[in-house]
Amino acid sequence: MKRLLLPALLLALAACDDKPKPPPPVSRAPAAAAAAPSSSAPTVVRAAEYSENDFVESERNRDPFRTYVAAIAPDRPRANVNQREVLLTEYAIDELRLVAIVLGGDQPRAMFIDPTGRGHVIYRGKFLCKPEIVRIGGANGPEYQLNWRVDRIRDGDVVLIREDPAQPSIPPATRVIQLHPQDDKGGTGRRG
Repeated sequence: MKRLLLPALLLALAACDDKPKPPPPVSRAPAAAAAAPSSSAPTVVRAAEYSENDFVESERNRDPFRTYVAAIAPDRPRANVNQREVLLTEYAIDELRLVAIVLGGDQPRAMFIDPTGRGHVIYRGKFLCKPEIVRIGGANGPEYQLNWRVDRIRDGDVVLIREDPAQPSIPPATRVIQLHPQDDKGGTGRRG
């Protein structure tokens, strides 16, 4: 410990220097500046005066907090943004064909074929197909989307419902899609 204390003490003593520091160099100012009397009174700065017109937005005076993106961007109709995941939004429910139902496993599922021939597996609770747009309060009112939701997957059909959250007193629309619709019409349908 004493070994560390001695070098620290020597450094501290070396830092304390008894030699006086030289005075700062005197600048040689021009004769006019030297002749001017120096006043010890501080300079008074006047506060700026503003009127109500200084805060009115104009070409010379713009609001720094206002966004101008809307003025630059062309007017486009706003796209409806659905806040839930909806499957097969490019097809109407009539364009889809139910081809399979699987009831075993952890949860029932159904397979629909779209017009391009591509298959899609759907589970209970999923929303699907093109939405129906509903406007509140006329043509300029806000709008929202209604989608079909898979309510039940049964042995020979899929039950879809469409609820309107703005109209809870109206019962939801129901649609049943048969696995083999030709069986109900008296035809000889294939089972496979």
